Amino acid sequence: MTEREFLELWNKNRQQIVVSQMAPTFLLIVTVGLITLGLAGGPLFLSLATLGILLASGILGALVQYASATEAMAVAADLALVKSPSAASRQVVKFAPWLNVVRFVTPAIFTLIFLLLASILLMG
Repeated sequence: MTEREFLELWNKNRQQIVVSQMAPTFLLIVTVGLITLGLAGGPLFLSLATLGILLASGILGALVQYASATEAMAVAADLALVKSPSAASRQVVKFAPWLNVVRFVTPAIFTLIFLLLASILLMG
């Protein structure tokens, strides 16, 4: 592959990471808003359904983020082997280790928020 093709693949993965965060973030915001307004909770089956939706969306989002970040790291490794790389390629290679935040920290934060919301919905 050419340097340009690697950079295009890097950008595709970066875009997938951003898009994969939209649905889970939106659902978490809506759930917090409904709890704050006193509209969440209610019957146990409704709370369980809400948690199921949050969990499914979060798991799928985390899988896409993990896969995209891992692939982007591989692209960066390939870019590191390019002779006479552009400034953009050098920057991608320098930034690549930060993708571990996407792979590990973001899912951990989602898990903590999910557990907090679960405790509120099931006990509150």
